[in-house]
Amino acid sequence: MHGYDLIRELEARSGGAWRPSPGSIYPTLQLLEDEGLVTAEERDGKRVYTITDSGRAELEERRAARGGTQEPWEFGPMGEGLGQLRESGFQLAAAAMQVARTGSEAQRTQASEVLAEARKKLYALLAAD
Repeated sequence: MHGYDLIRELEARSGGAWRPSPGSIYPTLQLLEDEGLVTAEERDGKRVYTITDSGRAELEERRAARGGTQEPWEFGPMGEGLGQLRESGFQLAAAAMQVARTGSEAQRTQASEVLAEARKKLYALLAAD
């Protein structure tokens, strides 16, 4: 696969819960290549990666260390609450970026305060348990 194929595959396997960015995938692939866990070659103008025997052995060792029960991207069912929380977080980030791009300095300062308060309230929810 090439990098964008891997991004799509990880997103699909995690049920949409995790979509790594190109900025995280490509350095990771380079590191895996440097360690001999994958090989890379040019095909049709794209850099395609293939897991090596050493990579497969490393993968099996890591699975065994986790008890072989769950892949790292398997979170179980997301449930309605988790999906809603994720979507709300994306919408909040989009609103913050809109203020950052188009708001006045005073609006950006006020938005930062609103976000800091929201962060504190979210942690307070966890502390209440």
